[in-house]
Amino acid sequence: MKTTQELTEDRWDIVIEPKSRLLKLNLGEVWRYRDLLLSFVRRDFVAQFKQTILGPVWHLIQPILTTAMFLLIFSRIARISTDGIEPKVLFYMSGIIIWNYFAACLTNTANTFVANAGIFGKVYFPRLVLPLSVVLSNIIRFGIQFLLLLATMIFYAFKGYPIYLSFYWLLIPVLLLMMAGIGLGLGIIISSLTTKYRDFAVLLTFAVQLGMYATPIAYPLSYLEGKSYKMLISLNPITPLVETFRYSLFGKGTFDLNSLGYSFAFMLVVLVTGTLIFNKVEKNFMDTV
Repeated sequence: MKTTQELTEDRWDIVIEPKSRLLKLNLGEVWRYRDLLLSFVRRDFVAQFKQTILGPVWHLIQPILTTAMFLLIFSRIARISTDGIEPKVLFYMSGIIIWNYFAACLTNTANTFVANAGIFGKVYFPRLVLPLSVVLSNIIRFGIQFLLLLATMIFYAFKGYPIYLSFYWLLIPVLLLMMAGIGLGLGIIISSLTTKYRDFAVLLTFAVQLGMYATPIAYPLSYLEGKSYKMLISLNPITPLVETFRYSLFGKGTFDLNSLGYSFAFMLVVLVTGTLIFNKVEKNFMDTV
């Protein structure tokens, strides 16, 4: 048995205590657990297509099939303009892969608490590690799909459609960061709410499906010129990011710094709100999950 003096002299490596401030993120602690973060990234990526025949090839099949469907419905049947971007395949594929990244960050982050309740109840680690791992693992998926887009651009370059190269390509990492921030913030908010109200998980599925059509993925923003609901679509914070992504790649479309500033401000608001809610729910979510 240790004496009182020996117990007093004990030094602990980790002290687990409730957060005293709602905006406290403990990013230094997250950095110390970076190996665990990378393990979760690997788990998320590998588990998606484990025990499948094609494996990561499914990351390529999904945008190819969706692009083919959009090309048939919106180009051949509806005859919607692509804002001068030719060939039309590149217009649809670029919108699809950037939307896929946002949708995956949002839906997977929103399932953080419920899907990992078993891990949370057994061992301590910074809870922010899991949402961050979702964002990072989906960057790998985006990278694979972006390589597909580049390969398609090179293919059409040999057919007489030159690749547009400019400094605007440097905006792509910034756009991804903003996409990740909005998806992470909204996902954390929904994840915190689903610990008590599982209805939000069901509603999110519908919201993501409808959100694609409330974002200029299958059509350019210029197509809505003169229409009463253009303002509503413009208020979607993802709209400027998609339009700028296409403009960076093809030099055509809508590029507006004010709209990008609006998306950036929206990202900050949802991240701060998500942090507040996350820190509040984290203390007792195991009692309700």
